[in-house]
Amino acid sequence: MDLTEDEAVEFSKMNSNLVLPSRASINPYHLGLAIFEDIYKRWDKPSAEETLKYGRRPGLGMEKIFQVRETENDGSFLRNYLTEELVEELDLYLYKKVGHEWQVVETDWEEVRDGLINSIMNGGHPYLEVENGDYCGSGDLLINHCYEGQELDLAYLEKTLPHVYLLWGKPVHLKTVIEGKHVKFSYDGKKNSRQLL
Repeated sequence: MDLTEDEAVEFSKMNSNLVLPSRASINPYHLGLAIFEDIYKRWDKPSAEETLKYGRRPGLGMEKIFQVRETENDGSFLRNYLTEELVEELDLYLYKKVGHEWQVVETDWEEVRDGLINSIMNGGHPYLEVENGDYCGSGDLLINHCYEGQELDLAYLEKTLPHVYLLWGKPVHLKTVIEGKHVKFSYDGKKNSRQLL
């Protein structure tokens, strides 16, 4: 890049701030950079085992990075290149709020990797589909959460159903999975309720 000395310093500051690890959440730029650095290292200077097992020849690090950039999306990038060693090195784990405390709920590297992938699919938003616009034969709306292992935030769900009710004008129901059980949440215009299915 044709930058002046001052511009180069400013660019370096901005870039280093962008890829800093975060204490509160995963910085995707930091994670992506760590994975690309690992890819470069493993393809540029493969171990004897990698050479024997995968037939990797030294000096192909940059070529592999360009291939990965061209062929992978965010999900496949994580699935194919986030290794057990990187999960441990970056101290990655899954956590959730239990009561008023945040607790680590998973440290197995494959579960952590899959949790990260699930969190970015569909922009981190759940898949919801209208199952029936005349549920119970009375014009109620029935929505189905396409459960993929990630539970809905119940407090958010119960705050959202009244807004959907305002839009729909009749009672709304949402089916999902909570702690392995199929549950239907409903809002009738006055109160939220839930029922095991």
